Amino acid sequence: MAVPAAVLAAKAALLAGTDERGRTAAASILAAVLLPFLLVVAVILCLLSGTATHNRSAVELAFQGGFLSSRLPADYRGYIRQMRGSVSDLDRVFEGMREYPGGGDVDGYRIKAIFYALFFGADQPGMGKEDYRGFADCFVSYEEREDEEGNVYTEVVPLSSLDTIYSNLEILLGRAVTEENRINAQRIYQIAIQGAGSQPDRGDSLPPGTGLGEGSFSDLMAEATKYIGYPYLMGGSSPGTGFDCSGFICWVYTKSGVYSLPRTTAQGIYNQCATISREEAKPGDLIFFTRTYATSNPVSHVGIYVGNGKMLHCGSPIGYADFNSSYWKAHYYGMGRLLQ
Repeated sequence: MAVPAAVLAAKAALLAGTDERGRTAAASILAAVLLPFLLVVAVILCLLSGTATHNRSAVELAFQGGFLSSRLPADYRGYIRQMRGSVSDLDRVFEGMREYPGGGDVDGYRIKAIFYALFFGADQPGMGKEDYRGFADCFVSYEEREDEEGNVYTEVVPLSSLDTIYSNLEILLGRAVTEENRINAQRIYQIAIQGAGSQPDRGDSLPPGTGLGEGSFSDLMAEATKYIGYPYLMGGSSPGTGFDCSGFICWVYTKSGVYSLPRTTAQGIYNQCATISREEAKPGDLIFFTRTYATSNPVSHVGIYVGNGKMLHCGSPIGYADFNSSYWKAHYYGMGRLLQ
């Protein structure tokens, strides 16, 4: 049986390591043998990194639009244009679903992400309005209800089980949905709903800290709830003028004594936070949203997480909101904790 070159090199290094000249020779042997392997690994890692960036860019261009550079390969531009058309067709299907009770709860981003994972770069079959409707119908059930007056109506009920959804799709498409398809779809979904391709790379190295204690959170809420019902004013930063979302956050954190937060934008607040998961979030942490209005910054809105899926934020007017509603889910960016 052939002995790997790396093993032979290691043995040579051990035998030669008894004197200085031997150690020098051993180092040369190891370098000569291992360098090709290291170069191959480096090339593979570069390719993987490039592929990830390439896919992220394609998702952003397909879901959010943007300029398609002529420097992109022609077939790649074609795939993106084709997917943009499909995304628009699916959006029209969702508009029709919203005419039914419950239709507004359909997670359009989930449907489009799975469609993307199954069809991007593939030869899509000619699909008409009914075909896109059939695809979207794999994600919901239609149930008959009866109101208090005895009138029967149809309600759209989004399916909560991905296994059921994928089973429906396999029947519709006549082919298996692979585990790779599922993993890719989940990644695409996260990019789509969070605008992840625009998030600055902050290394995730900032320590999240421990969150606000019960006393600090009470102080924060005592200040923040004073302004419930105050009107929204773009650029506002005080009770005398009204607030916008970031002005409200800066005011209440500073005035409550919880955290000294000079006036800045929602993006500026995000940049001062450690990123945390929803599971790690505690009352008093911050929740961020994207694309709530036209801005060049990835983060466009911020609110105070108060627990149980609720936030207190400067909407129109200041008040509580359920960030699990379809609107906020579609614009969710991430959770953050101000660094102590």
